[in-house]
Amino acid sequence: MSRPTWDPPFGERPYGERVFAHELPHAATPRVRYPFVWLLLGWLSAYAVATVVQLFLISAFDISETASEQPDWFLLAGALSLWVPQLTLLVLFSRLMGTAAFVDDFRLRFRLVDLWGVPLGVLSQVLLVGLVTWPFRKWFPDAFDPVEVEDRARGLYDSARGPWLIVLGFIVVLGAPIVEELVYRGFLQAGLQSRLNDIVAILITAVFFAGVHGRIAELPGLFTFALVLGIAFHMTRRLGMSVIAHVAFNATGLALLALT
Repeated sequence: MSRPTWDPPFGERPYGERVFAHELPHAATPRVRYPFVWLLLGWLSAYAVATVVQLFLISAFDISETASEQPDWFLLAGALSLWVPQLTLLVLFSRLMGTAAFVDDFRLRFRLVDLWGVPLGVLSQVLLVGLVTWPFRKWFPDAFDPVEVEDRARGLYDSARGPWLIVLGFIVVLGAPIVEELVYRGFLQAGLQSRLNDIVAILITAVFFAGVHGRIAELPGLFTFALVLGIAFHMTRRLGMSVIAHVAFNATGLALLALT
């Protein structure tokens, strides 16, 4: 996959050479080259901590596995238990192995052209996911039944009442897209691209992204959407378009739930 001529390639700076973002113009911001093993161990560690915290909450407060039967507060607690370890991981990597400039290390930048992410996200939700999932519904009708595909999201939506519906909207539409794009595209994909072929890095990141969401019925659609996000990040060299596309994708999904 070709690299844009207006931005330096991933991994241009030799590993171990520490250059701070304020010492360079924006276009010359260096790419961090995290050691491959530390990249994977860091990601796994963040999820291990999040899993332990969530299991503790479930055990301590006897939380049901059914989303519609869970208390309202667990929606926010569950999200924070996932986000805090992930963001802590990114801050540590930025300070210990990056440039110590969070925005530059993870390319959290936006431009007006990134608004193309809105139609990209909407079309991915209403058209792409359905097209990709359709063959699996024909081959495995029980596993990929439309009800199964939207089961978890429907359970979360139905469990949110009153002001907690606003909290759900914040988590799904704003919080999750920003944190997930930082972790998967800004950290994992960028780190892999500094060590591996671009296409391989995008594919591996898409597998991780789809896999952690956990439900077989959602895998084809989420994997394909992750490819869209990965390509957007690769082509623009910043998170703006992928974050906006992710926001639009989740917002459209939530709107469809509200209307059905």
